[in-house]
Amino acid sequence: MSDLLAPDELAPYMKKVPEWEVEGNAITRTIEFDEFMEGIDFVDGVAEIAEEIQHHPEIDIRWCTVTLRLTTHDQGGLTQADFDLAQRIDNLLD
Repeated sequence: MSDLLAPDELAPYMKKVPEWEVEGNAITRTIEFDEFMEGIDFVDGVAEIAEEIQHHPEIDIRWCTVTLRLTTHDQGGLTQADFDLAQRIDNLLD
């Protein structure tokens, strides 16, 4: 399991995922799609990755908008695992 990252350790991790924002003890990203099913297809891809690595995001779907929230609940905050998942999610959008 990854170790909890202190707030002053986050800057280099955030540089690798510039589309994400720190919100409390999590990182979040909101993606707007042109059509509802594009967002659902994206969420399906996220789910496959999450299952593969056994690290699951919070996902909010609102019509064509998908918001993801990543945190390591067992650690009570952000860990390397959250940033690894964020990078893999970003790769789905490239």
